Amino acid sequence: MAPTSETLTAERILAATEEVLRRHGPAKATVVDVARALGVSHGSVYRHFRTKAALREAVTQRWLDRTSEALAGIVAEDRDPASRLRDWFTGLFAAKRKKAGDDPQLFATYTVLIGENSAVVEGHIADLTGQLTEIVRDGAARGVFDAADPAVSARAAFDATGRFHDPCYAREWEQPGIEADFEAVVALVLRGLRA
Repeated sequence: MAPTSETLTAERILAATEEVLRRHGPAKATVVDVARALGVSHGSVYRHFRTKAALREAVTQRWLDRTSEALAGIVAEDRDPASRLRDWFTGLFAAKRKKAGDDPQLFATYTVLIGENSAVVEGHIADLTGQLTEIVRDGAARGVFDAADPAVSARAAFDATGRFHDPCYAREWEQPGIEADFEAVVALVLRGLRA
């Protein structure tokens, strides 16, 4: 094991873990593999993440947070809520498709990890539906949307579009006609929300 001159940080460990998962898959990847990739002892990794499960949970959280962070800018914009809602769903679908299409092996790995970390997934969904709630609440305040309970409307819109962001549908995301299907569902959701 070669000594490393870089400071060992949680972020470096997570980046190395992602690479190890890409190479070995979730069944074979170990903390020792991560430590070896970093040139440190596995004890050094455990000082940042107490268990292998904690490390896998953190790398899953990091992966999911990339999507939430990409969409947060749309939520914060001060423009027409209907356009923001459409752009938010478009951004979510694009992010999920990119993850599945650009690196199918890593996407399959994360699908396994997501199954292991239901609390992380629940938090991710809560974050996404919270973002939607902000857009719907703004639309209701501006008289664009008719939503007595923005949180309920946001969750319904999220559920209605599940085919375009739930990883269980990933095989469908590259099929011919999927964009038209997506546009039709988003248009229906927007019509349902309009005041």
